[in-house]
Amino acid sequence: MGKRNQYGLIGKNIEYSFSRQYFKRRFTTKGDQQSTYENFELNEISEFTKILADNPNLKGLNVTIPYKESIIPYLDDLSTKVLEIGAVNTIRISKKGKLKGYNTDWYGFYKSLKPLLKNKPEKALILGTGGASKAVYYALQKLKIETQFVSRSPEEGVLSYQQLTPAIFKSHLLVINTTPLGTFPDIDQKPDIDYSLFSDQHLAYDLIYNPEISSFLREAQKRGAQIKNGLEMLELQAEKSWSIWNKIVMS
Repeated sequence: MGKRNQYGLIGKNIEYSFSRQYFKRRFTTKGDQQSTYENFELNEISEFTKILADNPNLKGLNVTIPYKESIIPYLDDLSTKVLEIGAVNTIRISKKGKLKGYNTDWYGFYKSLKPLLKNKPEKALILGTGGASKAVYYALQKLKIETQFVSRSPEEGVLSYQQLTPAIFKSHLLVINTTPLGTFPDIDQKPDIDYSLFSDQHLAYDLIYNPEISSFLREAQKRGAQIKNGLEMLELQAEKSWSIWNKIVMS
């Protein structure tokens, strides 16, 4: 048997992650017996160097919460989009061992959201300020949708959940949850906003895919909002990652 092509995911609390199942299924479907994909659980980002040393056949990695920003100093090069976004979710490892960071989250979000925008909203609320929120912001800029960040604590350019007035909510008809709140197994959690402000004019998008309908989406749906989970986004970003690792051109 020839040299194996190894891929994987780095993150924290990733036992139930999408990526490992997705790529294992992909390899089986394609009859690819040379490629493997595994989870690398890191308690601290400093453990990343040991992962590289212990796995010399690594060709590529995905990066998830909470390391999409803290991984950047460990990389040799960054794509132009990463320089604009400020977060990495994909790493390509060259034959010489050089690490280049990319962001395919924005691509997955953009491609999955665009078909839903028959009546494009002028404004959007982004719940959360982590690495995933930066990719969402970048995609919304591409779509020319004005954005407002919202989080637990207010800061410059960021409203707190409690500062969301009915008027603000009514004028921002796209609401995206980029926080991990509500992810399995903690499925009852959700961002602390007033869900009664949702209407049948709203589109609620949750980057979470497990469960299929998060508490955030369920509460929005009760008020008539259109909903979308993050599964398609993840599939799209995963295929984009694969194309980067293997130098395949994708539109």
